[in-house]
Amino acid sequence: MSIPLSPRIRPAEPAPVPGLDTGAAARRLAMLALPGLPLVHPGDDLAGLLASAIEAAGGVAPGDVLVLAQKIVSKAEGRYVDLATVTPSAEAERLSVETDKDARLVEVILRESRRVVRHSKHVLIVEHRCGFVMANAGIDRSNVDPVEGSDPVLLLPEDADASAARLSQALSARFGLSVAVVISDSFGRPWRQGTVGVALGAAGLPALRDLRGEPDLYGRPLRVTETGFADEIAAAASLLMGQGAEGQPAVLVRGLVLDGPDRPAADLIRGAGEDLFR
Repeated sequence: MSIPLSPRIRPAEPAPVPGLDTGAAARRLAMLALPGLPLVHPGDDLAGLLASAIEAAGGVAPGDVLVLAQKIVSKAEGRYVDLATVTPSAEAERLSVETDKDARLVEVILRESRRVVRHSKHVLIVEHRCGFVMANAGIDRSNVDPVEGSDPVLLLPEDADASAARLSQALSARFGLSVAVVISDSFGRPWRQGTVGVALGAAGLPALRDLRGEPDLYGRPLRVTETGFADEIAAAASLLMGQGAEGQPAVLVRGLVLDGPDRPAADLIRGAGEDLFR
Protein backbone atom coordinates (compact mmCIF):
# COMPACT_ATOMS: atom_id res chain seq x y z
CA MET A 1 0.00 0.00 0.00
CA SER A 2 1.16 3.51 -0.68
CA ILE A 3 0.02 6.00 1.93
CA PRO A 4 -0.26 9.47 0.40
CA LEU A 5 1.39 12.21 2.35
CA SER A 6 -1.26 14.39 3.95
CA PRO A 7 -1.28 17.91 2.52
CA ARG A 8 -1.03 19.12 6.13
CA ILE A 9 2.13 17.10 6.74
CA ARG A 10 3.82 17.21 3.33
CA PRO A 11 7.48 18.23 3.78
CA ALA A 12 9.28 20.43 1.29
CA GLU A 13 12.14 18.97 -0.69
CA PRO A 14 15.28 19.49 1.40
CA ALA A 15 17.75 22.06 0.14
CA PRO A 16 21.33 20.81 -0.43
CA VAL A 17 23.55 21.26 2.61
CA PRO A 18 27.27 21.83 1.98
CA GLY A 19 29.35 18.94 3.24
CA LEU A 20 26.52 16.42 3.41
CA ASP A 21 26.56 13.23 1.36
CA THR A 22 23.87 13.95 -1.22
CA GLY A 23 23.86 10.31 -2.20
CA ALA A 24 22.48 9.24 1.16
CA ALA A 25 18.95 7.80 1.12
CA ALA A 26 16.27 10.38 1.93
CA ARG A 27 14.08 9.72 4.97
CA ARG A 28 10.33 10.23 4.57
CA LEU A 29 7.47 9.80 7.00
CA ALA A 30 3.91 9.24 5.77
CA MET A 31 0.75 9.45 7.86
CA LEU A 32 -2.84 8.61 7.03
CA ALA A 33 -5.87 9.37 9.20
CA LEU A 34 -7.97 6.25 8.63
CA PRO A 35 -11.27 7.15 6.96
CA GLY A 36 -14.58 5.46 7.60
CA LEU A 37 -14.07 4.48 11.23
CA PRO A 38 -17.49 4.46 12.92
CA LEU A 39 -18.29 5.88 16.33
CA VAL A 40 -17.13 3.45 19.01
CA HIS A 41 -19.39 2.16 21.78
CA PRO A 42 -18.80 -0.03 24.85
CA GLY A 43 -18.19 -3.66 23.93
CA ASP A 44 -17.33 -2.96 20.29
CA ASP A 45 -14.63 -5.09 18.67
CA LEU A 46 -12.18 -2.22 18.31
CA ALA A 47 -9.48 -4.36 16.69
CA GLY A 48 -11.99 -5.55 14.11
CA LEU A 49 -13.19 -2.02 13.35
CA LEU A 50 -9.61 -0.83 12.97
CA ALA A 51 -8.64 -3.78 10.77
CA SER A 52 -11.57 -3.08 8.44
CA ALA A 53 -10.59 0.59 8.19
CA ILE A 54 -6.98 -0.36 7.48
CA GLU A 55 -8.01 -2.86 4.80
CA ALA A 56 -10.23 -0.25 3.15
CA ALA A 57 -7.24 2.10 3.08
CA GLY A 58 -5.01 -0.52 1.44
CA GLY A 59 -3.54 -2.63 4.24
CA VAL A 60 -0.33 -2.43 6.27
CA ALA A 61 3.39 -2.73 5.64
CA PRO A 62 6.29 -3.84 7.86
CA GLY A 63 7.13 -1.20 10.45
CA ASP A 64 3.73 0.49 10.44
CA VAL A 65 2.54 2.10 13.67
CA LEU A 66 -1.14 2.68 14.41
CA VAL A 67 -1.75 5.65 16.71
CA LEU A 68 -5.11 5.71 18.47
CA ALA A 69 -6.80 8.47 20.42
CA GLN A 70 -7.31 7.35 23.99
CA LYS A 71 -11.02 8.07 23.82
CA ILE A 72 -11.89 5.31 21.35
CA VAL A 73 -10.00 2.77 23.45
CA SER A 74 -11.75 3.93 26.64
CA LYS A 75 -15.12 3.91 24.89
CA ALA A 76 -14.67 0.35 23.62
CA GLU A 77 -13.65 -0.69 27.14
CA GLY A 78 -16.73 0.97 28.65
CA ARG A 79 -14.77 3.36 30.87
CA TYR A 80 -17.75 5.61 31.54
CA VAL A 81 -18.96 7.02 34.83
CA ASP A 82 -22.32 8.78 35.13
CA LEU A 83 -21.84 11.75 37.44
CA ALA A 84 -25.50 11.47 38.38
CA THR A 85 -24.56 8.35 40.36
CA VAL A 86 -21.58 9.92 42.22
CA THR A 87 -21.72 11.16 45.81
CA PRO A 88 -18.83 13.55 46.55
CA SER A 89 -16.65 13.04 49.61
CA ALA A 90 -15.80 15.87 52.01
CA GLU A 91 -12.39 16.23 50.32
CA ALA A 92 -14.04 16.45 46.91
CA GLU A 93 -16.42 19.12 48.19
CA ARG A 94 -13.50 21.13 49.59
CA LEU A 95 -11.48 20.92 46.37
CA SER A 96 -14.52 21.73 44.25
CA VAL A 97 -14.83 25.09 46.02
CA GLU A 98 -11.11 25.86 45.61
CA THR A 99 -11.01 24.81 41.94
CA ASP A 100 -14.54 25.86 40.92
CA LYS A 101 -15.19 22.37 39.55
CA ASP A 102 -18.18 20.07 39.87
CA ALA A 103 -17.75 18.21 43.17
CA ARG A 104 -18.93 14.97 41.57
CA LEU A 105 -16.24 15.29 38.89
CA VAL A 106 -13.63 16.04 41.55
CA GLU A 107 -14.69 12.89 43.40
CA VAL A 108 -14.14 10.74 40.29
CA ILE A 109 -10.76 12.44 39.71
CA LEU A 110 -9.73 11.59 43.28
CA ARG A 111 -10.79 7.97 42.83
CA GLU A 112 -8.56 7.70 39.76
CA SER A 113 -5.57 9.38 41.44
CA ARG A 114 -2.80 8.61 43.88
CA ARG A 115 -2.55 12.20 45.10
CA VAL A 116 -3.22 15.82 44.27
CA VAL A 117 -0.04 17.51 43.01
CA ARG A 118 -1.25 21.11 42.55
CA HIS A 119 -4.55 22.90 42.42
CA SER A 120 -5.87 26.40 41.87
CA LYS A 121 -8.90 28.05 40.31
CA HIS A 122 -10.06 25.84 37.40
CA VAL A 123 -6.90 23.66 37.69
CA LEU A 124 -6.51 20.26 39.35
CA ILE A 125 -3.23 18.48 38.64
CA VAL A 126 -2.99 14.94 40.02
CA GLU A 127 -0.81 11.88 39.88
CA HIS A 128 -2.98 9.32 38.12
CA ARG A 129 -2.99 5.83 39.62
CA CYS A 130 -0.99 4.67 36.55
CA GLY A 131 1.71 7.26 37.29
CA PHE A 132 0.84 10.03 34.84
CA VAL A 133 1.00 13.57 36.26
CA MET A 134 -1.84 15.30 34.46
CA ALA A 135 -4.89 17.52 34.69
CA ASN A 136 -8.12 15.97 36.00
CA ALA A 137 -6.72 12.40 35.87
CA GLY A 138 -7.44 12.48 32.14
CA ILE A 139 -11.19 12.46 32.77
CA ASP A 140 -13.10 14.24 30.05
CA ARG A 141 -16.58 15.36 29.07
CA SER A 142 -15.78 16.43 25.50
CA ASN A 143 -16.71 14.09 22.64
CA VAL A 144 -18.46 11.79 25.11
CA ASP A 145 -21.66 10.09 23.91
CA PRO A 146 -24.55 11.45 26.02
CA VAL A 147 -26.44 8.15 25.77
CA GLU A 148 -23.93 6.64 28.25
CA GLY A 149 -25.69 8.32 31.19
CA SER A 150 -27.45 11.51 32.13
CA ASP A 151 -24.09 13.22 32.80
CA PRO A 152 -21.35 10.88 31.55
CA VAL A 153 -17.58 11.33 31.78
CA LEU A 154 -14.90 9.10 30.29
CA LEU A 155 -11.92 7.69 32.19
CA LEU A 156 -8.55 6.61 30.83
CA PRO A 157 -8.09 2.92 30.00
CA GLU A 158 -7.50 0.73 33.04
CA ASP A 159 -4.02 -0.12 31.70
CA ALA A 160 -3.13 1.61 28.44
CA ASP A 161 -0.02 -0.50 27.81
CA ALA A 162 -2.09 -3.68 28.17
CA SER A 163 -4.76 -2.23 25.86
CA ALA A 164 -2.10 -1.38 23.27
CA ALA A 165 -0.64 -4.89 23.56
CA ARG A 166 -4.02 -6.56 23.00
CA LEU A 167 -4.74 -4.42 19.95
CA SER A 168 -1.24 -4.95 18.54
CA GLN A 169 -1.54 -8.71 18.94
CA ALA A 170 -4.98 -8.82 17.32
CA LEU A 171 -3.97 -6.65 14.37
CA SER A 172 -0.68 -8.48 13.89
CA ALA A 173 -2.54 -11.79 13.78
CA ARG A 174 -5.09 -10.37 11.32
CA PHE A 175 -2.47 -9.05 8.89
CA GLY A 176 0.28 -11.61 9.39
CA LEU A 177 2.94 -9.05 10.30
CA SER A 178 3.78 -6.93 13.32
CA VAL A 179 1.64 -3.81 13.77
CA ALA A 180 2.82 -1.52 16.56
CA VAL A 181 0.21 0.46 18.49
CA VAL A 182 0.46 3.75 20.39
CA ILE A 183 -2.44 5.06 22.48
CA SER A 184 -2.23 8.85 22.71
CA ASP A 185 -3.77 11.61 24.74
CA SER A 186 -3.32 15.39 24.92
CA PHE A 187 -1.17 16.72 27.76
CA GLY A 188 -0.25 20.19 28.92
CA ARG A 189 3.41 20.79 29.82
CA PRO A 190 5.27 22.74 32.51
CA TRP A 191 6.55 26.10 31.28
CA ARG A 192 4.81 25.91 27.90
CA GLN A 193 1.34 26.81 26.66
CA GLY A 194 -0.77 24.41 24.63
CA THR A 195 -1.32 20.68 24.65
CA VAL A 196 0.54 18.04 22.65
CA GLY A 197 -0.04 14.37 22.01
CA VAL A 198 1.79 11.97 24.31
CA ALA A 199 1.78 8.18 24.60
CA LEU A 200 -0.29 6.62 27.38
CA GLY A 201 0.23 3.11 26.06
CA ALA A 202 2.52 1.44 23.53
CA ALA A 203 3.25 -2.02 22.17
CA GLY A 204 5.48 -3.36 19.40
CA LEU A 205 8.11 -0.60 19.59
CA PRO A 206 10.61 0.99 22.01
CA ALA A 207 8.54 3.71 23.69
CA LEU A 208 11.75 5.04 25.25
CA ARG A 209 15.04 4.87 23.36
CA ASP A 210 18.29 4.93 25.31
CA LEU A 211 21.00 6.52 23.17
CA ARG A 212 23.61 6.81 25.91
CA GLY A 213 26.98 5.60 24.71
CA GLU A 214 26.17 6.12 21.04
CA PRO A 215 28.36 8.63 19.15
CA ASP A 216 27.21 12.11 18.24
CA LEU A 217 27.95 13.75 14.89
CA TYR A 218 31.58 14.27 15.92
CA GLY A 219 32.12 10.87 17.52
CA ARG A 220 31.68 11.94 21.14
CA PRO A 221 29.60 9.45 23.18
CA LEU A 222 26.19 10.66 24.28
CA ARG A 223 25.93 10.72 28.08
CA VAL A 224 22.34 11.49 29.00
CA THR A 225 20.29 11.27 25.82
CA GLU A 226 17.09 9.25 25.93
CA THR A 227 14.31 9.95 23.44
CA GLY A 228 10.60 9.63 24.08
CA PHE A 229 10.02 7.78 20.81
CA ALA A 230 6.37 6.92 21.45
CA ASP A 231 5.66 10.49 22.57
CA GLU A 232 7.20 11.83 19.36
CA ILE A 233 4.99 9.51 17.31
CA ALA A 234 1.88 10.52 19.29
CA ALA A 235 2.66 14.22 18.82
CA ALA A 236 3.11 13.80 15.07
CA ALA A 237 -0.15 11.86 14.71
CA SER A 238 -2.07 14.44 16.74
CA LEU A 239 -1.53 16.93 13.89
CA LEU A 240 -3.99 14.84 11.89
CA MET A 241 -6.22 13.78 14.79
CA GLY A 242 -6.90 17.34 15.92
CA GLN A 243 -8.32 18.34 19.30
CA GLY A 244 -11.99 19.03 18.58
CA ALA A 245 -14.63 17.73 16.20
CA GLU A 246 -12.29 16.41 13.50
CA GLY A 247 -13.36 12.79 14.13
CA GLN A 248 -9.99 11.31 13.12
CA PRO A 249 -9.06 9.03 16.07
CA ALA A 250 -6.77 6.58 14.23
CA VAL A 251 -3.65 7.46 12.27
CA LEU A 252 -1.42 4.98 10.43
CA VAL A 253 2.24 6.03 10.43
CA ARG A 254 4.73 4.61 7.91
CA GLY A 255 8.45 5.15 7.45
CA LEU A 256 9.75 4.82 11.01
CA VAL A 257 12.69 2.62 11.97
CA LEU A 258 11.48 0.45 14.86
CA ASP A 259 14.84 -0.86 16.04
CA GLY A 260 15.58 -1.67 19.65
CA PRO A 261 13.73 -3.84 22.17
CA ASP A 262 10.05 -3.23 22.85
CA ARG A 263 9.43 -0.96 25.83
CA PRO A 264 6.01 0.08 27.19
CA ALA A 265 4.84 3.65 27.63
CA ALA A 266 5.12 3.17 31.39
CA ASP A 267 8.90 3.47 30.91
CA LEU A 268 8.37 7.10 29.85
CA ILE A 269 7.23 8.11 33.34
CA ARG A 270 10.03 9.71 35.33
CA GLY A 271 10.32 8.26 38.79
CA ALA A 272 9.43 10.53 41.71
CA GLY A 273 13.01 10.36 43.02
CA GLU A 274 14.30 11.88 39.74
CA ASP A 275 11.48 14.37 39.19
CA LEU A 276 12.42 17.85 40.41
CA PHE A 277 9.07 19.39 39.51
CA ARG A 278 6.53 17.42 41.51
